[in-house]
Amino acid sequence: MRPAVGRRCAHPAGAIFFRPPVGCCHLKSPTTFVRESIMRLGFSTNSIGDTDPLEAIPILRGLGYTSLAITLDHHVLNPFSALLPAEISRWRCALGAAGMACTIETGARHLLDSLHKHEPTLVTAISAGRSQRVDFLMRAIDIAAELSAQCVSLWSGVVRDRADNDSLWDRLVSSLTPVLSHAASRGMPIGFEPEPGMFVDTLARYGQLLNRMEVDSMERSKSLQLTVDIGHMECMGEGPAPDLLSPWIGRLVNVHIDDMQACRHEHLPLGSGDIDFPPILEVLAGCTTALHVELPRQSHRWLETARQSAEFLRRARERSASTSHPASPPLVANHSVPAC
Repeated sequence: MRPAVGRRCAHPAGAIFFRPPVGCCHLKSPTTFVRESIMRLGFSTNSIGDTDPLEAIPILRGLGYTSLAITLDHHVLNPFSALLPAEISRWRCALGAAGMACTIETGARHLLDSLHKHEPTLVTAISAGRSQRVDFLMRAIDIAAELSAQCVSLWSGVVRDRADNDSLWDRLVSSLTPVLSHAASRGMPIGFEPEPGMFVDTLARYGQLLNRMEVDSMERSKSLQLTVDIGHMECMGEGPAPDLLSPWIGRLVNVHIDDMQACRHEHLPLGSGDIDFPPILEVLAGCTTALHVELPRQSHRWLETARQSAEFLRRARERSASTSHPASPPLVANHSVPAC
């Protein structure tokens, strides 16, 4: 499957404001969005250290962030905890009170295996391991539905055996199939993220995955959307990034933003790597997807990082708008949230 060249997100006038629902603690139906602007600024819970992420929500909102990428983990909405229903209620209330949207991230390092990072995965050699990952992803989808999240993001996994290419694709497709079916039943988009070092590591490999899913089921391939990490593109030598991103805008449901250097998978503070952000932000200008700052190695200084990242992205967007399209909408940050 080839992406539709030149396809762009809808470009509604004004900003997207999240409207906290009445009785947020008892929210059962999807949350409502009022379309008044375009890009939303987000932050990732895996970049928040030494602070309860719930307590960080109003602080981030005060800095202009309107979305939160929530990484499920031992201490954050643990899908296997008996306390999960109460935790979902707390998160629903906190997000609603702050007027913040969210995505659900499934990349916790040791949630499923205390000894082996990110294991098991969708391409693990042992079928029981793949089933364990599938079960976790289905639980993540259920949590996302309860929080009216924008999407659930996931990745393929690292190949740790000598299986041939076709066998690895078969593992991935067969593992994704029940996940996508469950996501469709809950009305939850899946954002597949190409990840350096994993079986699907580039946009080109993501395109191959779509081809495989299309052969298996056209309907399932349509439900498999895209999460992009801007830093990963730099790390993998995918460029020029604006040109590569443009054809995929129609499938984009989540963006992770960080800086990186070529051939080095290390999330760096914005402005300290090799990425030229203004042209990338120009390509993303028509998207309603949030840009989630993801800097886990800066989690010990998360507040300073959040403040600096918000300011950096605003300046970069202003430079992008001034050099290419004066009428382009600004990155949404400091704005008021309509009352319930």
